[in-house]
Amino acid sequence: MSQSHSVPFMFSQMDVSAGGGVQRSATSDLDQTLLLREVLAAQDRTNELLEELVGVMATSHKQRSQELHQWRSANPRLATACRDAAETLSRVHIEYLERITEEINDSAEDLVDGEFMFNEFVDRFGPRLAHLNGVIQVLAQLSSTSHAANQTDPA
Repeated sequence: MSQSHSVPFMFSQMDVSAGGGVQRSATSDLDQTLLLREVLAAQDRTNELLEELVGVMATSHKQRSQELHQWRSANPRLATACRDAAETLSRVHIEYLERITEEINDSAEDLVDGEFMFNEFVDRFGPRLAHLNGVIQVLAQLSSTSHAANQTDPA
């Protein structure tokens, strides 16, 4: 019997009478309504912040595009040279990736099993690949619109 008195404390008590249930329901509905209004207000604020963020990012992107366009217009020969250099480096990049994949395939077990071999591989190929990617990206950005303009420009 003493155990049966300790078990009910684990459960909450509920008033199931008609009068008590109606009051709790009205209070509960009011609480839920207030909570939903707060959630809606927070969501509206989040949407406003996201719209501001998109506006700032769009403005920044538009400004960067205008600056690149002005640079390309001021340096048309250099923009064309950047395009040619980016295409050449892209071919070099492909050949370099082929050598890397051959190296990986030839020493796959050593790379998986040996920390030293893996670190050696990353030290050997990683920095060069990262720098090459960066240079190609810069050259491509400096030349991308001038290439499209040259194709559409009849002169």
